Amino acid sequence: MKSQQLRHLAVHLLTPLLMCFGMALAYLGAFHQPEPNHLEVAVVGTSPEVKVLAQTLKDKAGDKLEVVTLPSREEANSRLLDRSLAGAYLPDAQHPELMVATAGSDTTAMAVEKVFQQVAAQQGVPLKITDVAPTAEGDPTGQGIFFLLVALSVGAYGCVAVLGAAGGALPIRARAAIALLTSLLVSLIGIAVAAPIFHVVDHDYAAIWAMCWLYSAGVILVGLGLHTFLKHWTTLVLMVLFVMLNFTTSGGIYSPELQNGFFGALHAFWNGAGFVEGARNLLYFDGGAGFGGNITTLVLWLVAGVLLMIVAGSYEKRQTTAGPKHAAPHDDREAEEEMEELVGV
Repeated sequence: MKSQQLRHLAVHLLTPLLMCFGMALAYLGAFHQPEPNHLEVAVVGTSPEVKVLAQTLKDKAGDKLEVVTLPSREEANSRLLDRSLAGAYLPDAQHPELMVATAGSDTTAMAVEKVFQQVAAQQGVPLKITDVAPTAEGDPTGQGIFFLLVALSVGAYGCVAVLGAAGGALPIRARAAIALLTSLLVSLIGIAVAAPIFHVVDHDYAAIWAMCWLYSAGVILVGLGLHTFLKHWTTLVLMVLFVMLNFTTSGGIYSPELQNGFFGALHAFWNGAGFVEGARNLLYFDGGAGFGGNITTLVLWLVAGVLLMIVAGSYEKRQTTAGPKHAAPHDDREAEEEMEELVGV
């Protein structure tokens, strides 16, 4: 009996140990050494000196920077607002200026400032910083949306553990209906805390709430669909999908231009990135800069969840047809253990 208990304990300890290993790989791999990676900046002007400065910056930076020249301040402003540019430098012998959009990414703006502070320092003149897209008063760092994503994610995959374990005896249609209701509650909690309490969201409340619901529903349905097949291992897999690979690629802390190619590539289609960038685009860039693509990302993850639930329902139906499933005496204990393994990050 003692050896069986030790094996049982070892199996359950494996999950948090793998979580620890995965979190270390994901977070340190994504965040330990942020540096520009093909970060696009501009030098504004048409003179030969401007072209020389742009080429000099490119030669020194290598693959870290993509340096272009733009003919006017207006075009630079437009490129910043459509988020195709990280910063624009307007050279001047006495009053050089750098234009950035901190709402797009505060850390990216800081990286660009560091580059051009060095340029201005070589001239011995101060650099003026102009922010063309400041963040909300309640979110000075622009990272409040990311922490809203964290809250939604923990609430959503936490509900999966409960619905999958404690609600496993319910028909899959009932679980799906409860999942949609639960995702509604998660999204309402998220927008209530982010908007009237902390003012991270200061307008477009209904649209941001709808995005919260799309994201939460996608996470819960994907999780419930996977639970039919993974059971005890669902929590670990959800941590990989919606924490390790999700938070690190969302752009909430560092934009993909400050990360390596792996995390930057996932940013293009992961659901956390769709939520964070979609919320930024709606709140600070008038719904432009790829907002439609962000919503498409959230919808596709929701569709994936629906398809997983359909497949899971078909699988459970075949299992039931093959023979009645008799509940084992330890089923309740296993369900409790599965819920207790939930880790919020």
